[in-house]
Amino acid sequence: MKRTFLALALLMGLTAQAQKKWTLRECLDYAMQNNITLRQSQLKKQTATETRKQSQAALFPSLNASTNQTVGYRPWKESGTVTVDNGTVSNKVQKTYYNGTYGLNASWTVWDGNKNHNQIKLNRLAEEQAELTMEETANSIQEKIAQLYVQVLYLNEAIAVNQQSLEASKKNEERGQQMLEVGKMSKADVAQLSAQRATDEYNLVEAQSNLADYKLQLKQLLEITGDQPFDVAMPTASDAQALAEIPSLNSVYEAALQQRPEIKNAELSLQSSDVQMKIAKAGHMPTVKITGGVSTSTTSNSTNEWGPQMKTNFNASAGVGVSVPLFDLRQTRTAVNKAKIQHEEALLTIESKRKDLYLDVEGYWLDAQNNQQKFRAAQSSVNSEQQSYDLLSEQFQLGLKNIVELMNGKTNLLKAQQNKLQSKYMTILSLQLLKFYQGETINI
Repeated sequence: MKRTFLALALLMGLTAQAQKKWTLRECLDYAMQNNITLRQSQLKKQTATETRKQSQAALFPSLNASTNQTVGYRPWKESGTVTVDNGTVSNKVQKTYYNGTYGLNASWTVWDGNKNHNQIKLNRLAEEQAELTMEETANSIQEKIAQLYVQVLYLNEAIAVNQQSLEASKKNEERGQQMLEVGKMSKADVAQLSAQRATDEYNLVEAQSNLADYKLQLKQLLEITGDQPFDVAMPTASDAQALAEIPSLNSVYEAALQQRPEIKNAELSLQSSDVQMKIAKAGHMPTVKITGGVSTSTTSNSTNEWGPQMKTNFNASAGVGVSVPLFDLRQTRTAVNKAKIQHEEALLTIESKRKDLYLDVEGYWLDAQNNQQKFRAAQSSVNSEQQSYDLLSEQFQLGLKNIVELMNGKTNLLKAQQNKLQSKYMTILSLQLLKFYQGETINI
């Protein structure tokens, strides 16, 4: 009985997993945890953190312990240790000997033109830039996911429109066959109706294929493996969402300037160039170091024990070293000039990033404006084309309209419906991206 319950629970779990449909929020959250490109950015940020910690540790003295153990051999040594035992004199020649040295050394850079402190500032800026680069990657992934998700929603509704169009074509084809049988329609007209039905079938298959392709792109972006089931939740996007108020271009741009990571990253690059300038100029300044150490040694050639030897050979030292650069083959001047060049490049990068940001915001703003206007026009167009097609269908059923007029009316209706859907979802996407650039979350 227990095994039966376990099997049922497992089956229900697998069924629930297979039936799971991903919302946009779930897609975004999953990508932030699993996207490989984003995880690589996180690792680079961790590397920058370790580099910063290492530069901070460089402010402290270094301490090293060392020892050296050697064994020597003198094959032609003739004299050795002379001993007298009960009146007998013996000469012991020790050809193999053993030496040992032991030391403890410390070094501390007291002053290096403030280069060490500026290096910490530089590495801290690099760490912040790595964090911002990670945010840039995350933003780019979220934008791409939103674009793919909206395409999926659009194609899902487009499929429903194509299905309706196909059903209408089938009814017209059936009506044409009936009219052919009673002699009210020619075979050529019926063939046109059949061709229209086949075209609608092709359009439906193409829309379904495009939907599957966008779902696959979304699945790949989420780093979901091929053997895992994946489907997308299809929330109903209302017309009110597409008719929402569009924020002003300047308000979106000003908000984006304050919070977009690419702008902050460029500004940090400018600060980084200033710090690098200070580091380069430190090459003209002297370096002061304090060193100290203790050492001792032992050897088997001595008649003393190791303890007395280590005490006798013990040595302690301390010193101050000053290094003054006089001629460094133009290394410092070159470093300073390169830092100046980097400063100018950072200024140009900021200007370029701001320009690119404005172009992106302006592009989304224009898309929102144009598609919203198209959507309003498409709403009226769909209503009028629907009424026109309904009337044409009635007149066609009565034999008052020919096949060409009916097909033209159907084509115009389908085109109007597709235009309405496309402008609707493109408007919603542009509005959401404008909000995203203002610092809000994407939510459809």
